[in-house]
Amino acid sequence: LRPLNNLDPIKARHDAVELMVNNQSYLRSLRDILGDIKDVERLISRIGSTSGNPRDVRAMGVSLQQMPLVKALLQGKGTMLEMLGEQITALPELVVLIETAIVDEPPINLKDGGVIRPGYHAELDELRDAATQGRKWLADFQASEIERTGIKSLKVRHNKVFGYYIEISKSYLADVPESYIRKQTLVNAERFITPELKEYENKILGAQERSIGLEQEIFTAVRQQAVEQLEAIQQNALAIGQVDVLATFAERALANNYSRPVMSDDGRLDIRDGRHAVVEQMPNAERFVPNDTRLDRETHQLIIITGPNMAGKSTYIRQVALITIMAHMGGFVPAASAEIGLVDRVFTRVGASDDLARGRSTFMVEMQETANILNNATPKSLIVLDEIGRGTSTFDGISIAWSVAEFLCKNPAMQAKTLFATHYHELTDLALTLPNVQNFSILVKEKGHSITFLRKIVPGAADKSYGIQVARLAGLPDEVIDRANDILSNLEEGEFGDGGQPKIAKKRPHKLKANISQLDLF
Repeated sequence: LRPLNNLDPIKARHDAVELMVNNQSYLRSLRDILGDIKDVERLISRIGSTSGNPRDVRAMGVSLQQMPLVKALLQGKGTMLEMLGEQITALPELVVLIETAIVDEPPINLKDGGVIRPGYHAELDELRDAATQGRKWLADFQASEIERTGIKSLKVRHNKVFGYYIEISKSYLADVPESYIRKQTLVNAERFITPELKEYENKILGAQERSIGLEQEIFTAVRQQAVEQLEAIQQNALAIGQVDVLATFAERALANNYSRPVMSDDGRLDIRDGRHAVVEQMPNAERFVPNDTRLDRETHQLIIITGPNMAGKSTYIRQVALITIMAHMGGFVPAASAEIGLVDRVFTRVGASDDLARGRSTFMVEMQETANILNNATPKSLIVLDEIGRGTSTFDGISIAWSVAEFLCKNPAMQAKTLFATHYHELTDLALTLPNVQNFSILVKEKGHSITFLRKIVPGAADKSYGIQVARLAGLPDEVIDRANDILSNLEEGEFGDGGQPKIAKKRPHKLKANISQLDLF
């Protein structure tokens, strides 16, 4: 379902989901019936192009059998579900036709035969009986010839070249009757025919060919009846698809403890204990820490989020975007509560990647994505920015990021609700001069040289970046970490050389590792 930006249809979907959440036995009954409905839209495509095979037509019949059951369940269940039920058309004549004409488990290939149900067509039944009796006659003929000739290895076989023939191994060739006509010599056997065998072959093959041809005619006629109802079937598929999505929303809400969002048109966004719908379901993931979010057009229009890498900034801003989209789709959201103001678009500038095929660097891609946002966002948009300006020099990056943030806050035609995650701590000074900017950061617990990410979003800017501690967590050698601390101390103390470059601090003495006389392969 495409996310909506109109309150009434969104609330109608929420009502439908809530009804099913509050009536789990009803939801189970609906899911059981929906589970028997195949991919009707795919079947429509195949049958409509006359490439539908017997199994497709049979699957369509089984699916259409469920339509009246779904329609009955939707009656009296609220505006949205009732409306979808009214869009479903029962097609009893087509259902009966497919049920009576096609066997329960037909072959894929029509030429294999056995598609039309016995008893449906009298002439076809007669031809099948003739073919069946022919196979019995062949078995009796083989037994009588073995008894008459005394050749125990005698076999009656068939191929497309000779039709039916008698095969006898070379050790019995002396016993072959004179009435046998030789057709082929093999390494270990010879093949023969007889006038009696060829005469009956014509009867058997004729019956088989006519029965398969008649089956094809009957099946084509049945399929054509389905083709003539494709418009109604397509409408059924659309309605069933929407019911299926709403039922899935309800199932996920129950399974994952989602809540119904309160939708409004006041532009505010207030989420309590919001979670990331995907990350919290990752196997073997740590316990997900929920967070609150407040965005409006007055005091919390742009939120600057600082904190170390890996602390959870990206997850947090993406979960807000995902919750907003889920609410507009008509589903419940992963939060204790959520008030969602309607948005016209959700803009994102996340991740870092180049576009080698078009000759675009990572920084160019980043700037083009940012330009698209600044040129198209409105005051009703939601913007998620995950770092701006990383792909160039520090001063250039800060300048661009600052200017973008100012533009989002000061431009009267813009002022979209924005979450701005950044590693440029200088941007936090924007909150000193712009009343609609707020600083938030992610809590970190520091103990000695180690840090623990608490994943909690709190008001205020981060006091430091913890980059060296994160590098230690990533496994950089201790010698590199120690040297980085030395250089950081110089930079923080403002020790610069004549050229404006930081003085390279003297290395502190480090313990030398013992000589290694043999390579460690592990």
